[in-house]
Amino acid sequence: MVRVAVVGLGKMGLSHLALLNAHPDADVVAVCDSSGYLLGVLGKYTGIQTYADINKMLAAEDLDAVVIATPSSLHAPMVRTVIAQGVHVFCEKPFCLDDSDGLELALAAERAGLVTQIGYHNRFVGAFREVKRLLDAQAIGRVTHVLAEAYGPVVLRQQGSTWRSKKTEGGGCLYDYAAHPINLVNWFLGEPTGVGGTRLNKVFSRETDDEVLSTLYFENDVSSQVSVSWSDESVRKMTTKITVWGTGGRIYADRQECQAFIRSDQPLDGYRKGWNVRYTTELSDPVYFYLRGEEYSAQLDHFICRVSSVTVDGENTFASAVQTDRTLSLMIEDAVKGASTTATTAMRGVTTREVSTPDRSEDQSRPRATVRLQRQARLLADKVLATIDRWRDRK
Repeated sequence: MVRVAVVGLGKMGLSHLALLNAHPDADVVAVCDSSGYLLGVLGKYTGIQTYADINKMLAAEDLDAVVIATPSSLHAPMVRTVIAQGVHVFCEKPFCLDDSDGLELALAAERAGLVTQIGYHNRFVGAFREVKRLLDAQAIGRVTHVLAEAYGPVVLRQQGSTWRSKKTEGGGCLYDYAAHPINLVNWFLGEPTGVGGTRLNKVFSRETDDEVLSTLYFENDVSSQVSVSWSDESVRKMTTKITVWGTGGRIYADRQECQAFIRSDQPLDGYRKGWNVRYTTELSDPVYFYLRGEEYSAQLDHFICRVSSVTVDGENTFASAVQTDRTLSLMIEDAVKGASTTATTAMRGVTTREVSTPDRSEDQSRPRATVRLQRQARLLADKVLATIDRWRDRK
């Protein structure tokens, strides 16, 4: 049996606690949280040892693994503490708000030979796993572009401050929502070489972003568009969607299904030329316990099995999560820079004096309508350039 403790008893922490309690190979021996009320209830009705201090818990309990589900700003220091004790770690996403912390912790865990995992549960959704399988098999040829989306009704009005709404504690929509589809893109394509056109828009929040828009650039002229909002009431709950275009077709997937349009006359087994639909129910293995979705059970089962056999390699390791952390950091840096090309910068350095007058004799060989339109365009361009010159003179 794997002796495990849960740190952080919010929504995700309590979900992990319930799933671990039901796991046949896990024994939850302790929980840690700052809420005296929650600790009192769990201590009274479950018999699990309760702690308000993670250091005291680690000193008192003989643990094989710890599951951390605290606010994002606490991930790095708590993971660092657990690693120092030589204990395997599962940490909720995002990994770290500072990607340098993530890299440091990934290297420390690797040196210690510890099993690590981040809670990017979409990698355990049957439909997204099928996308990965199809791409690895080049079922749609060479990938050219990806659209990664996530929408949900989290922040729909101005409201009081919580840890999620503070950029220094939760990271906003970028880290709480956009991290999910971006992690899938990292899984499919690897780490981007650059980003551009990033917008971190405030809709209702005062301190952080509610919308995330960006373009990620990869090797071999592959790109990915990111479109995310947690202020979208048109969806009942968080909805993550991936669309992939390739030279040999197109793939679309969400939590429920994977749709694939195959151009090849010799598609993979189980697929035919044209449209194909595979549902998550047929793509997912049965789980030991169902709560919120089989992917949550599957990811914890993956972690517990790896801890039991001390298998360091696996899905969603710290090292893989660092790719996503670095991508998010690039997007923040890009958003600060703002637009790289504007109407002003596009015309910078151009004056009316630099625009040569074309030889009007050429007009004689062209249709009158064409000549008239070209002259009108030149006149309009001259007016625009003159206006820019006057504006520069005023500056």
